[in-house]
Amino acid sequence: MWRRRDQAVERPVDESSGDAELLGAVAAGRADALRLLHQRHAPWLRARLRRRCADADVVDIAVQDTFVAIWKDAHRYEATGADAAAWIWTIAARRLVSALRGPAHRWLGGVAEPLPDVATAPSAEELVLLGIEHGDLGAAIDRLSPELRVLIQATAIDGLTVRESAKLLGIAEGTAKTRLLRARARLRELLT
Repeated sequence: MWRRRDQAVERPVDESSGDAELLGAVAAGRADALRLLHQRHAPWLRARLRRRCADADVVDIAVQDTFVAIWKDAHRYEATGADAAAWIWTIAARRLVSALRGPAHRWLGGVAEPLPDVATAPSAEELVLLGIEHGDLGAAIDRLSPELRVLIQATAIDGLTVRESAKLLGIAEGTAKTRLLRARARLRELLT
């Protein structure tokens, strides 16, 4: 049984351990479990984030921030809830948006109060993202041309503004707006 960081851990972890088991070990303070999660998930996270961001440095920051967040918040993951990989992906997508927005958008005030340690269910946003990824909309998005798909992902899924998306993709803001209109029109066609 997994216990909090300040208590002993009984089960060893290795490459055959499941993601939920590794997250439990991370919650118990096991750095070796975090290392295994990183080895298992960092490559595909980096690949998926690179589809949304051309700047390798920003992607690397987002991946690093993702695993720092996992180290700090693994105790919040519930094995009965969302799939562990989906939980990790949600963190990574949010960290990418934060990295893109940069320090100007971060809170610089006093020290934040720690959040209460409560069990959480998947948020509405997480459920929508999972539905997009595995539903009709996800299939329709996959059928878009790459130049249209990245704009939909950046604006609708990652929550960036058109200006932020244009900057991220290295295109003019007007071009981004035009492509976004085309992408939305094409999605309507594909979904009707």
